[in-house]
Amino acid sequence: MTNKLNGDSGNEALGIGVYVCHCGTNIAKTVDVAKVAELSQSVPGVVISRHYKFMCSDPGQELIQKDIREHNLNRIVVAACSPLMHENTFRKAVEVAGMNRYLFEMANIREQVSWVTIDQKLATTKAAALVRAAVARVKYQEPLEMRRVPITRRVLVVGAGISGIESALQMADAGYEVILVEREASIGGHMSRFDKTFPTLDCAACILTPKMVSVGRHPNIRLITYAEIEQVDGYVGNFKVKIKKKARYVEPSKCNSCGSCYEACPSVPYPQHRRMMLGDRVYREGRLLDVQDKWSMGPKHDLTSLTGAQPMPENVETTAEEILEGVDP
Repeated sequence: MTNKLNGDSGNEALGIGVYVCHCGTNIAKTVDVAKVAELSQSVPGVVISRHYKFMCSDPGQELIQKDIREHNLNRIVVAACSPLMHENTFRKAVEVAGMNRYLFEMANIREQVSWVTIDQKLATTKAAALVRAAVARVKYQEPLEMRRVPITRRVLVVGAGISGIESALQMADAGYEVILVEREASIGGHMSRFDKTFPTLDCAACILTPKMVSVGRHPNIRLITYAEIEQVDGYVGNFKVKIKKKARYVEPSKCNSCGSCYEACPSVPYPQHRRMMLGDRVYREGRLLDVQDKWSMGPKHDLTSLTGAQPMPENVETTAEEILEGVDP
């Protein structure tokens, strides 16, 4: 090898080492690890194949490092637990021995085999197949190097429901510039339509409203409502995002939410025919439901009147004379 640290093997043939872990009894109880190591030895490109009780232990890592130096190995496969647990452990181990850390491959034969298989023969067959697949893959891996690149200290949060609002506030309080995008005209999401929250039955508006106000006033948050993400380019830390704003037909900087534009709007409601239903029963149907006063719907639009339902006691108007009738002199 001309440069083992960089993984440059030139025209030299691949030398792959395979190591099967017992993981105590977690794997060895179900999988015949010795058989898997034996079968792996016959895979083309494999120079040495071993099994050990705990590959993640210091003696296990030293065993790999020793074989790399003595057998000029340039690829390593470890069949053990989940890569989420020990992939970085083995990458550091092979790097100490002078091999590029990205010429290492890990096969998960604990979570994907021994813990989910009862039959030992089937488990052993599957584990051997996963090892062969890992060997086939590691042949095509190339040495990589880690780099530090500058990132943009700006965060985009898509969706201004309660989760998006809380995320934006947390990151803004941490000092990051946050852009919060919401496709609706107002923030709050589904929670803004709730009365109570489960399981404590707390007032939804009491929880949400202060956070909505904080988002609008926070100096590190730029709120963009009635808009959608149209295009995303770039990579982690340096994304470029195109945001499409929908037409509002008002000047946002001059709007004070007085509502006068709504009253003067010449638009025609659509559809012009509406239907009031409760379950499968139609209670009223017609052209805009013949609304005369938009601020007061009247009894003909009241479901209590239409369905004959009994109003709640606190909603029943009671005169002073009726109250006095029920009081003994």
